[in-house]
Amino acid sequence: MRRISLTLIALGLVGCALLPASRPRTPAPTEALPTPVITTVAAPDPEIATRRFLDAWVSEDYGAMYAMLTPLSQDAMSLDEFTQAYQEVVRTAAIDGVGYLIVSSLMSPQAAQVRYQVTLNSAVVGRITREAVADLKRVDDEWKIAWTSSTILPELAGQNQLYMQLVTLTRANVYDRAGLGLVTESEAVALWIVPNQIGDEDAESAMLSVLSRLFDRRPEEIQADYEPFRDTDFFIPLGEVSLDDFQRYEGTLSAVGGVQWRIYETRFYGAGGLGPQSVGYVAQIQQQDLDRYVARGYQVDDFVGQTGLEFTFESELRGTPGGTLYVVDPEGKIVETLGERDPAPPQAVYTTLDRELQRQAQQAIAGFNGAIVVLERDTGAIRALVSSPGFDPNLFDTANPNWQFGLNDVLNNPSQPLLNRATSGTYPLGSVFKLITMSAALESGIYTPDTTYTCNGFFTEIPGLTLEDWTVAKELPAHGELNLMEGLERSCNPFFWHIGLDLFNQGLTTALPDMAKAFGLGQNMGIEIGDNPGLVPDPETKQTRTGEAWAGRDSVQLAIGQSFLQVTPLQVARFVAAIGNGGTLYRPQLVDRIQSAEGVVSRVFTPIVDGTLPLKPENLKTLQDAMYRVTSSANGTASRTLRYPTTFPIRVHGKTGTAESGQADPHAWFVGYTNENREDKPDLAIVVLVEYQGEGSEWAAPIFRRVVEDYFFGQPYRRYPWESGIGIPSTPTPTPGPEDEAPPEEATPAP
Repeated sequence: MRRISLTLIALGLVGCALLPASRPRTPAPTEALPTPVITTVAAPDPEIATRRFLDAWVSEDYGAMYAMLTPLSQDAMSLDEFTQAYQEVVRTAAIDGVGYLIVSSLMSPQAAQVRYQVTLNSAVVGRITREAVADLKRVDDEWKIAWTSSTILPELAGQNQLYMQLVTLTRANVYDRAGLGLVTESEAVALWIVPNQIGDEDAESAMLSVLSRLFDRRPEEIQADYEPFRDTDFFIPLGEVSLDDFQRYEGTLSAVGGVQWRIYETRFYGAGGLGPQSVGYVAQIQQQDLDRYVARGYQVDDFVGQTGLEFTFESELRGTPGGTLYVVDPEGKIVETLGERDPAPPQAVYTTLDRELQRQAQQAIAGFNGAIVVLERDTGAIRALVSSPGFDPNLFDTANPNWQFGLNDVLNNPSQPLLNRATSGTYPLGSVFKLITMSAALESGIYTPDTTYTCNGFFTEIPGLTLEDWTVAKELPAHGELNLMEGLERSCNPFFWHIGLDLFNQGLTTALPDMAKAFGLGQNMGIEIGDNPGLVPDPETKQTRTGEAWAGRDSVQLAIGQSFLQVTPLQVARFVAAIGNGGTLYRPQLVDRIQSAEGVVSRVFTPIVDGTLPLKPENLKTLQDAMYRVTSSANGTASRTLRYPTTFPIRVHGKTGTAESGQADPHAWFVGYTNENREDKPDLAIVVLVEYQGEGSEWAAPIFRRVVEDYFFGQPYRRYPWESGIGIPSTPTPTPGPEDEAPPEEATPAP
């Protein structure tokens, strides 16, 4: 390479200017010689200009690139046309990265050429490396790019274009822990009712019987959907079932009339969605995400994971696409091959979920807004993760005839079915927080299990402030003198208000929030699908409000799980499990393994320890014993529902909670863990939250019990207080007192 220095040229011109045109004139003896003045002009560097142009390409700043073109190049094409030329290459070749290396340059006063090596990283065929040339012209002392399509790739000269022949494999399935399908690529059947085509009474009865089995719904519920439209030809959607399930009843449905259906290829979510907020769903690529996905080798009409595991493990479930990238001439004939690669197979996701338990837990809380979390107490594996209400993920496929009637209801439902209340819903914890307050009290050394407090129903230890125990509103006798374990057993609010204020006044102003954070509150859990960290409020400072002393009030409220505290059910389940397993905070995990069709496992579940509860062994034992008294002592707040062995044959340690919600009705909580120590049935930690419903003992504890029944016995045995029969609603409010159909103490778990 030879460079011509403009600086040397300028010096040469100055030197020439100093040469005489004819004979040199001899200055007069008194005339001073002139001092020569040499002016140099800094010449622009075409390599710098080319680097700026290529850097803009790397950052996809097409506007900046266009501004560096020569006027003739800009006259030949608009900014939009220029941008489209580059974006078309990105889309066609699935380019997700650009790199370059300057090789050499040639320069004359008005023109230059810079040779560079460009590397385009294709998500489909891998790296494409070519050597290209940028022609530059000097315009007003600046180097500008004289652009042609070969500036991108030399093969694009002469109006050639790129063409990708893409090869993708079928998206992999999502399974439960036993390999039962949660999400499968298969044929499904969408069904709906046309009311005026229903046959006579016998035909209608047969139709309802079949539909009840297909959709696991009571016949009267299905009938209620179409009864107001009995004489119309309206389209009343029922839902979707697998082709195998449908074919068992196809003959009957064909004979009785009233039901229509369509078979279609889809990504099928069984049972109308099991754990839909956690498993997630697929839908067509959204417009705002199109460029990002196209750069990864997707087609514009592809379906991709939108939420949950479908989104988190999109790459594994889809696999890596393969294909061949061609250069074609203006007539579409193949000129040459730029690159090719075989696709990498997708991998199935096996979850830690138990499909049947997940289905039953969803039924257990159906009709309420709330959440259920079921963890293996000693590993952190999630057996069920419920957010209610749920939704049907099949409605996001426009090939499903039901989508246009059901999707709007999902998207516009004020109960927000797409929200994962188990992992991202945040709530005050109410009296469940007393587990943390009791831990802080014991670890402070100020309190022991035998420390007593007289609970007369009122708390008046802060001047100008009177708080009432829950017994006052219920017109029940005050608790009287209690020790600390009895205080938790009966959930005496004044005792725990006293502890919160006492710790604060003795200088332990951060004891409660510090213990809450040590229990894992106020932080992300690390679950694969993401979660909300919630909020543990900082300790208050001494201040006044409307002239009243404020010091200690926030600690008083935090002591019973109010103040500004916000937690997720998942966080609570983790620390409840830790109490039950001896103090280990395991990371909640949803994935058991990721495995290819050939059986190659790329990821396998291993319990992950994120920390330990900061409790002395004797204090942890006290906490465990107190939780057992909640369920099994005659005065325990959950003994009516879970007392062992007279009311319930499974040993449960638990805590009720009723949290002020800002509305008329509080949130109902019940948390607990089983303590059976069976080899065939790992013990569980379970959290039940029911939004805006009432007291934890009346609403959440019965739901907790049903989940335990489902797990240990395979089915529920006791009706809810608000049911006339299992699964059949009755009264709008719970009826206190023992319910029927309790399981036998020696019940044999269903296979």
